[in-house]
Amino acid sequence: MPRLSGLDVAFLCLETRTRPMHMGAIGVFRPAGPVDLDSLVELLAARAARTPVLRQRAHAVWFPPGGAEWREDERFDARSHVRGYRVADRRTFEAYASGWMATPLDLSRPPWDVHVVTGLPGDEFAVLLKLHHSLADGAGAVEVAGSLFDHLPPAGAPRTTAASTPNPGELLAQGRELVSRAGTVLRAARRPPAPSLVTANSASRRLAFVRLDLDDVRHIREQHGGTTNDVALTVVAGGLRSWLSQSDRPVDGVTLRALIPVNTRARGGSDGSKGGGNRLSGYLCDLPVGLADPLARLRFVRAAMDRNKAAGPAEGPGTVPLLANLIPPAVHRVCTPAAGAAAPLLFDTVVTNVPLPPVPLALAGARLREVYPFAPLAAGHGLGVAISTYRDSVHIGLQADRDAVPDVDVLAECVTKAAATLHERCA
Repeated sequence: MPRLSGLDVAFLCLETRTRPMHMGAIGVFRPAGPVDLDSLVELLAARAARTPVLRQRAHAVWFPPGGAEWREDERFDARSHVRGYRVADRRTFEAYASGWMATPLDLSRPPWDVHVVTGLPGDEFAVLLKLHHSLADGAGAVEVAGSLFDHLPPAGAPRTTAASTPNPGELLAQGRELVSRAGTVLRAARRPPAPSLVTANSASRRLAFVRLDLDDVRHIREQHGGTTNDVALTVVAGGLRSWLSQSDRPVDGVTLRALIPVNTRARGGSDGSKGGGNRLSGYLCDLPVGLADPLARLRFVRAAMDRNKAAGPAEGPGTVPLLANLIPPAVHRVCTPAAGAAAPLLFDTVVTNVPLPPVPLALAGARLREVYPFAPLAAGHGLGVAISTYRDSVHIGLQADRDAVPDVDVLAECVTKAAATLHERCA
């Protein structure tokens, strides 16, 4: 059976009640007419039952010590993973979604769930998909969605994480790489970390949604270069500056550091990673909150990301996920929870980009209109940011620790205004 990689095991070890390690996505659909909630639930359950990766759960193995492998759950019932709920309005929906995101998954069964929520304005409905990070990374989650929604190919075969035993030469090389990479990460640690987004762990969450016009983002790129992700990072930095200023916190000269996960899957799954598992590295990128000029912020972000890309995803202190894959599972079981608590020494937030296919998606004939991804919160972090481009919009999902960022809706407004200001400067 396919083994969990070191990084997959690490995500399981980081799981706590107050810091569940699952990813989420909320898709909002616009139907042509009235929809039947029970029919949608049954449709999604039937499709999930046919998706191999969703029938698996992690089982401990004797060797390597502390390791685990994916096995099909003999008691699997897709219908028990899919629920329906009706809300009265948008505000009720946002409260429901926040509670859903805060609730840990049951790791004694396949670690995912789907909620279908009707009652949104305009007869729209939402599908809320939650997957544990040990089951898939962002690209793997998109493949899973392909098995549930229309117009995407199914999520194919189960994961094929390599489980071969390395020879002595490979072990020596891995040991040298482990020491080198660990030294690079340790040298990147800060003391003390920036306090703006550091928090004690709480179990409560709040979600917020930002939607940017893709044409506006393209106009900014045409005027000043960079990628869509560079622009999104810039407006997040601008939004954080405005939000901190409104609460009378210092902003001038302040730099917040983001961990930017990088997908390292080979195109077409030729590395054997198609269907699930984590294939991640990462960059560390400073967010120039202290710069008042939005164009200066964009130049700063562009330069930082260009340096990261020139070095490549296998180099630098942001390659924490690669380091995790070099650590034996038994060490993860003992040390990873404590190491995870040190995340604020390396970075202040995670900003991840989840690419979606450039095709229209649907469910039961209803067109997908919006899709917001959500990243898990690392220990001690108050905010996670996830970005997806779909059709004519850039969607930004903000997940906040309620105690640290009780006004995440205000932060969302600040990000939206930062994007408008940057666009105006490019007129």
